[in-house]
Amino acid sequence: MKACVFDLDGTLTDTLESLAYSVKATLREMGLEEITTDECRRFVGNGARRLMECALEAAGDKTGSRIDEGMEIYGRIFDANCTYHVTPYDGIPQMITRLRAVGLKLAVLSNKPHVQTVKVVQEIFGDDIFDCVQGQMEGLKRKPDPEGVYKVLERLHTEKEDCLYIGDSEVDVKTACNAGITCIGAAWGFRSREILADAGAEHIIDMPEELLQYV
Repeated sequence: MKACVFDLDGTLTDTLESLAYSVKATLREMGLEEITTDECRRFVGNGARRLMECALEAAGDKTGSRIDEGMEIYGRIFDANCTYHVTPYDGIPQMITRLRAVGLKLAVLSNKPHVQTVKVVQEIFGDDIFDCVQGQMEGLKRKPDPEGVYKVLERLHTEKEDCLYIGDSEVDVKTACNAGITCIGAAWGFRSREILADAGAEHIIDMPEELLQYV
């Protein structure tokens, strides 16, 4: 293998508190009922707009009529709090160090908005660890569409046969499948091992260090 492409939320970093805090603050500002952190966990993975659509529905806006208002408020709050209590999962920094030591190129591909994706990666890992960091932006189809994977591979100058995709959700499994790239499911994240298996993950690991056997 020559490269690894990682999902961010639930894979490299535990960002649940930052997401839940921002969603709850948004709903409070809108005068709606708060949702639970566990509900937020289930809603994460398909980008900010889908997160807010699910949150608004759970909070009582069944028609989705306030989604534009919600997105404006959430965007403002999340931008200021996207690194709130965010930490790398245990073993992630050591795994990254070992992957870099053997010469692998590393990238991040997230459905989180691009600006906040870059902020989190730089805050937690610095700006010299990953060769490519790509979040969701206008004109780029979000995962599970493979467009983002292809864009990252082009920037890495790497063929898909020489790359692993690592993620913690069914969205990531579908992304890898759609891109024709080997998927490694990360069972320590926002979804269970069972969900990853049901989604068709080729391989599932329980600890970051287990990734090394695949490279």
